[in-house]
Amino acid sequence: MRQGNVPPPPGQFLNLLARGKFTVDLGANRGCKSLSYGGKTATQWPDCSEHPEDWHAPVPGKCLVGNPDGKGGAMHTQNYTTTAGTAFAISYQSDIRKVTMENLVVFSVVEHTPWKRVASYQVPDLPACPVGGCYCAWLWIPDGCKIALAYEPPLAHLTDSFIAGGQPNMYMQNFKCNVTNAVSTKRLGIAKSPVACRDDSKKCVAGPKQLIAWNQAEGNNVQDVGYSPGYNARMGFKPGAQNDIFF
Repeated sequence: MRQGNVPPPPGQFLNLLARGKFTVDLGANRGCKSLSYGGKTATQWPDCSEHPEDWHAPVPGKCLVGNPDGKGGAMHTQNYTTTAGTAFAISYQSDIRKVTMENLVVFSVVEHTPWKRVASYQVPDLPACPVGGCYCAWLWIPDGCKIALAYEPPLAHLTDSFIAGGQPNMYMQNFKCNVTNAVSTKRLGIAKSPVACRDDSKKCVAGPKQLIAWNQAEGNNVQDVGYSPGYNARMGFKPGAQNDIFF
């Protein structure tokens, strides 16, 4: 689903296997995914290219795109360990106009993604969706890295924010989704704002959490915390199925 007034065709859903997992392609563009061109252009990486297993930036602090081949710009990361993590959230509303920050609950997190093209997300014991399905969202906030050392030729014309490569970017893709193999009658709790807790785990918010809204003109639920927030332990998100989202 691209936006609220351009939904997917009727009956098309992202199926979530309760107590199981689902697998998606994380591609830099649609041409690099397994469903495009019969999968002939897809590799194990998101950009249709081949890279070494220890793919990394040329020097600490730089982005992958700082390498001589200039590839990996869409990854916004230095290496595997600094890849920030991604998440899926679900709202038990079949009408997108009724989806709110409070009922869109993060239910699965995969650390160190996006990295390889294929990623699998664990699903907690979700109940069935209403008639018409649920709404889901894929979520990502990359960590910061430098595209190049400041004003290093041939990038001397670029602004500081571009060179930093750590702009306050937020990525979100919506899906109509449906829970399969559902037997639970549990309900999801009201989602709360996540809290930065890198330096003090006692500050981490337990239970259902909202997506991270950060550095936007309005609607933020996370303010400046001194580093890029993401779907990882620094914001209280544990990897895997979020089993504490029910009441």
